Amino acid sequence: MSLAACMGLPSDIFFVDTGGSTAEAKAICLNCPVEEQCLDYAIEHNEVYGTWGGYSQPELRILRREMRRASRDRMSRAG
Repeated sequence: MSLAACMGLPSDIFFVDTGGSTAEAKAICLNCPVEEQCLDYAIEHNEVYGTWGGYSQPELRILRREMRRASRDRMSRAG
């Protein structure tokens, strides 16, 4: 994560209060060389707060739900 575009920036950019804008964080993530690794970390560690890999809290919840659904679908087809 030492290559992250967010390194050294104030954390409140990425951890906004409810109703706050994630636009600044997402703009930083958009040009980050480790954006995918950041998202992978958030998924793997079940991060529920903040913007990770360009995804806001609600978007992370949706992504996790879709990933679980896809996993169940693959398992049901396999077995």
